Amino acid sequence: MADSSFDVVSKVDKMEADNALNQARKEVEQRYDFKGVGASIEWSGEKILMKAASEERVKAILDVFETKLIKRGISLKSLDAGEPFPSGKEFRIEASLKNGIESDQAKKINKFIRDEAPKSVKSQIQGDELRVTSKSRDDLQATIALLKGADFDLDLQFINFR
Repeated sequence: MADSSFDVVSKVDKMEADNALNQARKEVEQRYDFKGVGASIEWSGEKILMKAASEERVKAILDVFETKLIKRGISLKSLDAGEPFPSGKEFRIEASLKNGIESDQAKKINKFIRDEAPKSVKSQIQGDELRVTSKSRDDLQATIALLKGADFDLDLQFINFR
C-alpha cells in the first residue's frame, strides 16, 4: 500500500484580501471620524498602504482593515503590518500579506513534527511548503491536530490529504 500524505502550506486568498481591502476603503470613506483627515487605504504594488493625518487615525484604519480580514476568514497571522511612520504631513503604515512558509519556519515545523508526531510520520520541505507522509492515515490526522495546537506565528492550511 502506498504512503498517505498531505501538504502544509501558508497561503492567503488574494481575492478575499482584495475584497477585505475594498470593504475597508468604503468604510473609511463613509465614516464620520475619518472625514477631513486624509484617510485612505490602498494597494501599493504587493503592499497595502494606509495614510492619515495623525498616528491615531492611521492605527484606526489598520483596525478597520483587520476587522474586515477576520470577517473574510483571513487570519491576522498572515498580516505583517509595520509601525506608523511620519511622511511629510501624514502618517503611514505599510503592511503586507505573508504567503508561503519561509525556510527557517519550515525547519521549525519539520523539527516539531520529528519530535512530537508519531514515529511513522516523515516530513520534507518542498519550496515554500512541507510534505508530510506516513503509512497510517490516523497518524497523519494526529499530526494535523498537533500542528493546529502548536503556535508557529503562521496561518497553516492542510491540503492534498491523500
